[in-house]
Amino acid sequence: MARASKPAAKKPAAKAAPKRTSGASSKIAKTQIIDLVADRTSLNKKQASDAVATMLDAIVGALKGGQTVGLPGLGTLSVAQTAARTGVRPGTSERITIPAGKKVRFKVASTLKGTL
Repeated sequence: MARASKPAAKKPAAKAAPKRTSGASSKIAKTQIIDLVADRTSLNKKQASDAVATMLDAIVGALKGGQTVGLPGLGTLSVAQTAARTGVRPGTSERITIPAGKKVRFKVASTLKGTL
């Protein structure tokens, strides 16, 4: 006589991450920008990729050179100096010195602010 096996215990279902309904948290990738440029212009995807890459390289190059980059209707990118400061290392509560550096600042254009 064959023994009936016990049904396997079911594992509790993992909680699904809450769905985000706001578009503000989603991210558009560089490839999606390239696809948009190719669709809205007469450029093929290779040409659109080169155009997007060239634009991004120009922005990064200008910021490295200390220039401010204005993107009409979007905003202004600039480089700002940060002062040295003290901080606390997480976990150990050790006091550390954070060195001075640079960071990129973005000021939103008033036209974009008005549309959001």
